[in-house]
Amino acid sequence: MNFKKYIKAVGTGPKGNRDLEAEEVIDAISSILDNKVTQSQIGAFLIAWRTKLETNDELIAAVKALKKYVKYQKIENSIELGYSFDGRTNNPFLFPLYENILKEFFEKNKDVKELNLVISGDFLQPAKNGITTKEVFNSLDLKQHVFFFDRVEYLKELSDITPLRHELGLRTVFNTIEKLLNPGESEYGVTTAFHKPYVKKYLAMFKEYYKEVLVVKASEGSPEVFKDGKYWKEVNGEIVEIPFSLKDFGISYDKTYENITLEEALEIVKNPDEEIIKLAKFNIALYLVFAKRVDSLEEAWKRLN
Repeated sequence: MNFKKYIKAVGTGPKGNRDLEAEEVIDAISSILDNKVTQSQIGAFLIAWRTKLETNDELIAAVKALKKYVKYQKIENSIELGYSFDGRTNNPFLFPLYENILKEFFEKNKDVKELNLVISGDFLQPAKNGITTKEVFNSLDLKQHVFFFDRVEYLKELSDITPLRHELGLRTVFNTIEKLLNPGESEYGVTTAFHKPYVKKYLAMFKEYYKEVLVVKASEGSPEVFKDGKYWKEVNGEIVEIPFSLKDFGISYDKTYENITLEEALEIVKNPDEEIIKLAKFNIALYLVFAKRVDSLEEAWKRLN
């Protein structure tokens, strides 16, 4: 195997670069995860590939390559929440509140099919600092409705590249493809994007692994909504955009934090105020819609309250 040919394909320059074939992407990613190439070669390839800009077809192949290494454990009746693996600095995580909200919801709405939430996490990844899902989950005791998958256990090969990724200090293809690898074999998946081109990328990359994938415009690389936004899904080959406004549901939230600490984030969810609770319920309402447990946000909100 001559890994240098992949570096040359993506790192020669505008006139010499070419897109990689699916088999080449899978071979390159596999060589990286199997530690068959040097750290210098890996770094050169990842940076050059990012600079060239990965095509949708290359990203789809990269996801396939990663999924060959995933250790799966099925969580029935679940939706995967695709959080980014870099840090959160401006908002607390809301998912610690979801378990009790869902428990109460299903006790009162026995006609609705159960829904569990799957979240993945790992050590902090580039490109920014902050707190992670792993840190928060390890500080709490969540055992029902919210399931956490530690990448050290379900995809150790990628987790082991963390030191190299920090040494590079830049986003790479892994930042794009790591959020929805579905270790819980969930039926539905949702992640977040700010720019329309990435909506198309995420839907293309992940749709074959779920009944349906949705992309929501949310905060800090996670499918947690803190302000007005929208979500996208594919219907008959077309991307449909659905907007929402928090004020329509009586929610007025305008808090922001600067470099929120783990202790501050935990205190917020251990002693939540009314607005945080309403915000968490709104996010649950979105997930109930995404997983087709209810027909509309209005129905979900009414049932939750």
